[in-house]
Amino acid sequence: MDVDIVHSQSPENISRLLAFLKSVDAVYRRLDDSLIEPKERDLSGKGNVLLTTRIGPLDVLAVIEGGRSYEDLLEHTVEIDFRSHTLQVLDLKMLIELKKNSTDPKDKQRLPVLEETLRQLEEKYGRGEEKEESDNE
Repeated sequence: MDVDIVHSQSPENISRLLAFLKSVDAVYRRLDDSLIEPKERDLSGKGNVLLTTRIGPLDVLAVIEGGRSYEDLLEHTVEIDFRSHTLQVLDLKMLIELKKNSTDPKDKQRLPVLEETLRQLEEKYGRGEEKEESDNE
């Protein structure tokens, strides 16, 4: 299994991302034994950068299904704290929507687990819309 990230393509963020990628020894996943590190231009384009790191496979994506960029996805994220860093991850509803529209059979296999998790969370905590309304009162 790999980790997918959709990154902001601002020059400042690309610099930070390159520093992180260097710190985890990121190189392109290739069929041969060539070790090619990602460059700024690779992260500035609209394509996907598929990497191997010392901590596992990492896919760096400019956009995902439907041409959604980092900025498009921000409103569908939640913040989590991880090892003294704040990460923005897709909320469960958006993740389910993306998996439903995916052509990857693995995504289809994971879908029932995600949907059941959402159902249980909504049962326990209420629907997201209801929670937001009560937060605003």
